[in-house]
Amino acid sequence: MPPPLPIKKQKPQEQTGEEPKYLKSLIDDKHPVRVKLVDDSEVEGVIEYYDSSFIRLTREGEPNLFLFKHFIKYIMEL
Repeated sequence: MPPPLPIKKQKPQEQTGEEPKYLKSLIDDKHPVRVKLVDDSEVEGVIEYYDSSFIRLTREGEPNLFLFKHFIKYIMEL
């Protein structure tokens, strides 16, 4: 009888498909968020639009921002 073959571990998926659902819910609810960037700076506002590369953050009394996703560390609901 041959020895059993080793079980190969599968690499976790890069994308779960949950990001678009989450961002859409934030947009639909106009929920204020704080976005922390990779340089540890933070900005607050409401996400108005997103695509595969960036989000648009609308802020009161300040210019709106286009934030590239690769510069975002995390998004926190306020």
